[in-house]
Amino acid sequence: MVNPILKAPDGPPSDVERIKEESNYLRGTLKEVMQDRISAGIPEDDNRLMKHHGSYLQDDRDLRNERQKQKLEPAYQFMLRVRLPGGVATPDQWLVMDELAQKNGNGTLKLTTRETFQMHGILKWNMKETIQEIHSSLLDTIAACGDVNRNVMCNSNPYQSEIHSEVYEWSKRLSDDLLPRTRAYHEIWLDEEKVAGTPEIEEVEPMYGPLYLPRKFKIGIAVPPSNDIDVFSQDLGFIAIVEDGKLVGFNVAIGGGMGMTHGDKATYPQLAKVIGFCTPDQMYDVAEKTITIQRDYGNRSSRKNARFKYTVDRLGLETVKAELENRLGWSLDEAKPYHFDHNGDRYGWVKGVQGTWHFTLFVQGGRIADFDDYKLMTGLREIAKIHTGDFRLTGNQNVIIANVSSQKKKKISELIEQYGLTDGKDYSALRRSSLVCVALPTCGLAMAEAERYLPVLLEKIEAIVDESGLQNEEITIRMTGCPNGCARPALGEIAFIGKAVGKYNMYLGAAFDGSRLSKMYRENIGEEEILRELRVLLSRYAKERQEGEHFGDFVIRAGVVKAVTDGTNFHD
Repeated sequence: MVNPILKAPDGPPSDVERIKEESNYLRGTLKEVMQDRISAGIPEDDNRLMKHHGSYLQDDRDLRNERQKQKLEPAYQFMLRVRLPGGVATPDQWLVMDELAQKNGNGTLKLTTRETFQMHGILKWNMKETIQEIHSSLLDTIAACGDVNRNVMCNSNPYQSEIHSEVYEWSKRLSDDLLPRTRAYHEIWLDEEKVAGTPEIEEVEPMYGPLYLPRKFKIGIAVPPSNDIDVFSQDLGFIAIVEDGKLVGFNVAIGGGMGMTHGDKATYPQLAKVIGFCTPDQMYDVAEKTITIQRDYGNRSSRKNARFKYTVDRLGLETVKAELENRLGWSLDEAKPYHFDHNGDRYGWVKGVQGTWHFTLFVQGGRIADFDDYKLMTGLREIAKIHTGDFRLTGNQNVIIANVSSQKKKKISELIEQYGLTDGKDYSALRRSSLVCVALPTCGLAMAEAERYLPVLLEKIEAIVDESGLQNEEITIRMTGCPNGCARPALGEIAFIGKAVGKYNMYLGAAFDGSRLSKMYRENIGEEEILRELRVLLSRYAKERQEGEHFGDFVIRAGVVKAVTDGTNFHD
């Protein structure tokens, strides 16, 4: 029930609200337009709905000008994202994704920062077949994008297998139970027949309502001491509390989010704040009721201010907590102590429980592909053919070959060696700690390069790192092509957010464990200035740091930037 004292922002609904309202529960005219072969694209209204089905219409921006000159429509293609709670996939599912990428995609897979697969380059007439084959592998793309709860993340934790298994089951339950109830996906892509004569009123969204959420909603579960899913970047974060080796419950954190808009100080990244503790069996209730608060009070007028973090800031943390407890009918307990010490991955072989092993593989930029001198995709395919455990996609765009039996370890080690698959030790610690979004040429929002450029920039930064004797120093470094925050740059000790072609805003000072935001250091600078600034900063860090001091902490202690205590001063 809506609290009459609380209010959503005034103002006319955004056009996306109209599209959802007229969509007949996310159907729109998608079924018809996907069969139209006159154009490789689809109308914008349907493209907005397409996100709820796990896909975005894109075009190859490298070809835009040339196609325009030839009076051709853009080189339209679809990006397709899988719903993969906790990032866990079977070897058979890996092989299906690999095959589809070769057959219908651009020959590569992207491991996302939310622990799932993305496929790029799918043509309109191959979309239905692709989704059906994904479905046949017991995966789907429902709600992987759109104004709903997105892929639920949880720690990969190869060294905490028993706890991970339990936490993973909760992430899977949340992902399944928080799905939209409309049958639109099944009718459009899987040929499910709509029951004739069924009154429309029978189709309801008991949690989302007919307009769904004002914007996307993200949930993540962390298991201390690892914060590899950046729990404070989530709209709703759960921090596992383990006592005497047993999972006793979760601290609850609300109101995180990374996106912003350049030049608009009313938009900013924000860290989630811990408001209490719940037991595992209370977890779903907390998630559902939190989502309904955002449904009722989120901003449906301005999408730039529609994320839950702005709802929390506008209404006040204590007000939102009180409303949550009112809807729950019970109060959260006091938060319990916890400690994070890092938000990165641990590479190479790690022994798990019950005689199993886990191998964490560094994947630069999360791109699974065969390169001229590095057959990464082929190597992983061959491993998947014999692997009897699972694959875990991490929040840092890497992959864990997990639950390897002692009998299979020797053969998988041989394949790792044969294909030169690296555990990251051949790379600098800086590169192993990097995170990057796709950006150009496929992302329509990108203002600058990211995935294609960061490896080039890193080579030049690594020369400075070598000069300073910091080769083995882990420093989180992140780059995005725009300020929407897909690679969580506001949580990078060094971060670059694209402003224009070849130009970036540079940020410094986030915490190594993901508990503090970075701060604007230089605006709209290019490579020459970036390298000049880093040469000075890294040299100072090497000479002046205290024992065990991380780079993000150093630049704050040294007065290079001030600590960000609130997302609103992120830009200053």
